[in-house]
Amino acid sequence: MDKQRVKGAIDQAVGSTRRHIGNLTDDTRTQMAGAAQEIKGKVETAVGKMKDGVRHANKNAEADRNQREVVLVEDRKRQ
Repeated sequence: MDKQRVKGAIDQAVGSTRRHIGNLTDDTRTQMAGAAQEIKGKVETAVGKMKDGVRHANKNAEADRNQREVVLVEDRKRQ
């Protein structure tokens, strides 16, 4: 799991908490800061998921490439 996903989840939780505290205290500044931090966390999480997806795609592509090389070598040995 990408570190950015973890950081994003933390920012979302903290931002949500700050926003709710701002709602309870009628503090608009705290509400806005919490909402901004929550959005930042969502973006970080999305970027982390994308990085994980790219990482997994590269691993799968490398495994496929290695498998094709094995098949080619075996075919050459048979000829």
